[in-house]
Amino acid sequence: MAGAGAVELDVAGRTVRVSHPDKTYYPERGFTKLDVAQYYLAVADGVLRGLRDRPTTMQRFPDGVEGEFFYQKRAPKGMPDWLPTARIAFPSGRFADEMCPTEPAAVLWAANLGCLTFHPWPVRRDDTEHPDELRIDLDPQPGTDFADAVRVAHLLRELLAEHGLRGWPKTSGGRGVHVYVPIRPRWTFTEVRRAAITLARALERRMPDLVTSAWWKEERGAKVFVDYNQMARDRTIASAYSLRARPRATVSTPLRWDELSDAAPEDFDLRTVPPRFAELGDVHADMADHAFGLESVLELADRQAADEGLGDMPYPPDHPKMPGEPSRVQPSRARKN
Repeated sequence: MAGAGAVELDVAGRTVRVSHPDKTYYPERGFTKLDVAQYYLAVADGVLRGLRDRPTTMQRFPDGVEGEFFYQKRAPKGMPDWLPTARIAFPSGRFADEMCPTEPAAVLWAANLGCLTFHPWPVRRDDTEHPDELRIDLDPQPGTDFADAVRVAHLLRELLAEHGLRGWPKTSGGRGVHVYVPIRPRWTFTEVRRAAITLARALERRMPDLVTSAWWKEERGAKVFVDYNQMARDRTIASAYSLRARPRATVSTPLRWDELSDAAPEDFDLRTVPPRFAELGDVHADMADHAFGLESVLELADRQAADEGLGDMPYPPDHPKMPGEPSRVQPSRARKN
């Protein structure tokens, strides 16, 4: 029996308790914790496709989007024994056991803890050192918008095809676009990140007025930043069908390529995505049938290095200094020789 003020939901044969179902999570639209749980129940198969067997960080908002939030990397105490974990290594060399969802009930269990956004690693629990997804984050900078990110995404689609790759696009839930490429898990984080840098530079060369690979914000300008560091170890992207902590309860929503140009981020939210999912299903379900190789992109990386002297790019500030990494000093603060 559920406790007073609680609701029990049947999730593929498991009962998940939702406490404080009337707590407001999205004040602007009046969405409650139960609304969030019912949303995740409606799209559970799609969410699970993006999370299955992946070490997953929970972005928790126990008092809703206007309250404090935190990222929970380590599996919380009291986690059900049917929800497995995987040990992952942080850049610092420390380790943590993260939850690895394997069934829809895991999604609802996390939602009951106030998890609005799921941040899965690009690896599976049976091999946490070799990513099986290349994730490309197209991030509009001030002066650009979602439509600009869409233009870059279509150019990226062409570039990927030239290297024998296929991408699956989704909204970020904000102004950006994410493109995922399923890959064979044979390359390290360092190698997959190098592939992301290579693609970023190739995009920048083809559309220099709109695309930038510059890590330092002062160098980006009004362009779309290809955030190659999303492939660095312990950097994650909101999963497919994750709610975002935005007033309108937008969703990071998988799209077909032919939908992208006519899409708007605000079209996809807690209310609109469930009927879309009921009608179309998970439009990225076929990602699981593919696993591409990065050989061609890494050959391009070698040519960029040999012909143009293009090497590594700065890592995020929480990473230890890496071999061959350039200075992390902001250009405007660098000492002049």
